[in-house]
Amino acid sequence: MQMKATVLDEQAIRRALTRIAHEIIERNKGIENCVLVGIKTRGIHLANRLAERIQKIEGQAIDVGEIDITLYRDDLSKKTVNAEPEVKGTDIPVTIKDRTVILVDDVLYTGRTVRAGMDALMDLGRPAQIQLAVLVDRGHRELPIRADFIGKNIPTSSSEKIVVELTEQDQLDQVSIHEK
Repeated sequence: MQMKATVLDEQAIRRALTRIAHEIIERNKGIENCVLVGIKTRGIHLANRLAERIQKIEGQAIDVGEIDITLYRDDLSKKTVNAEPEVKGTDIPVTIKDRTVILVDDVLYTGRTVRAGMDALMDLGRPAQIQLAVLVDRGHRELPIRADFIGKNIPTSSSEKIVVELTEQDQLDQVSIHEK
């Protein structure tokens, strides 16, 4: 894979997350009954960053959790040929029952990861509502899923790949398009 272009740098990611934080607060009329749940791996880093911004804006903390969707994926047999799937664990320190859960991920593509995330959430309790926040929406949906909060829409071809790098995981903040 070869990098074609950088579409978001560190500053653009910071601005997008700040805007999403404001949108979450506005849509939910505060954060009273909300919890952010990041999909592992990069979704949890984005959820933590959103929580920091929301706390600065609202002056109060929002609950944050992380969810591992490994065992909920519908492509598990393709991804783990002759290997056991690596489960990283789910950690949501509060109940999600009757709360507004904002599911956070880095890229929305086919919708299958989000569907797996919703299935995993439903096994933990019945939220009042599930909203979706993503840093990048690249299109090409296979399921009827759309994000409520989007950092940037980046139309792509199926021969391209969006690569999100975050300091917590990759020692760099950027989103780039790569040619397959």
